[in-house]
Amino acid sequence: MNIMKCLAKIRVIYSGNVHGVGFRFTSKRIASRLKIKGFVKNLPDGTVEIVCEGEKEALEDFLTAIQENFAGYISGSNVDWKPWSGELTSFEIWF
Repeated sequence: MNIMKCLAKIRVIYSGNVHGVGFRFTSKRIASRLKIKGFVKNLPDGTVEIVCEGEKEALEDFLTAIQENFAGYISGSNVDWKPWSGELTSFEIWF
């Protein structure tokens, strides 16, 4: 039996004390483990943006892992679910 995986894309903005705490590097490590493609970058207003895509379950696990790793630093998050595009080929840290 061949079960089709549900693919999706998310854009997340995290706010709080999320600069200078290893947020981008930890995000990349988690994304690599879960085989998620995308990018993470610090924004000038002090937030962090993550855009990534992959299997919906892996994206949910990614969001949970980020929340668990940075619970003391994140004060808010805005997650926008989108259709999978297939245009992202790796997970990168954008500077």
